[in-house]
Amino acid sequence: MKKIVLMAVMALASMSAFAQAAPGTFTLQPKMSFNVADMSGKNWISDPRLGVAAGVEGEYQITDMFSMSLGAMYSMQGCKVLDDYDYGDYTIKMDYINVPLLANVYFVRNLAVKTGVQFGFLVNDNLSDVPKKFDVSIPIGVSYEYRGFVFDLRYNWGLTDLFDDYDYADLKNSVFQFSLGYKFAL
Repeated sequence: MKKIVLMAVMALASMSAFAQAAPGTFTLQPKMSFNVADMSGKNWISDPRLGVAAGVEGEYQITDMFSMSLGAMYSMQGCKVLDDYDYGDYTIKMDYINVPLLANVYFVRNLAVKTGVQFGFLVNDNLSDVPKKFDVSIPIGVSYEYRGFVFDLRYNWGLTDLFDDYDYADLKNSVFQFSLGYKFAL
């Protein structure tokens, strides 16, 4: 019985699936984001660093339900370290140029679920220790489009250990992004 109900729900969802753009079209989306960035790791205590991200994403609509997007975003990341024994409280600033490659699935009109891979290139930091210059993360999110405006909520789950010297912590990026963009066809 559960399988029949699941198949019926999937069939109805696929029948009501819509994308904002017609298959074969390419859209461009300049966007601004608010970041809540942190680092996660073993025996690591920190608070988020608040920042912004700005850039552009291009999206190619393959079918009514499926599209691929590629972007470039300048992103302020890092964290606030609490009560470190040597330095006291301080902020780790690590700014990246992030390049997300995403698969977007439109289950209902104007609403997309997205995931993929994101490559980050470190362009600015305030650390005396040398972090890795390259980061890989998995973005998972959802977006909603209304009259060309796109509201995007995304979590970037870091996979790269950011420092070779901190084996005890195994620090990785952890970033929530709240974005507003405007999509237009080319």
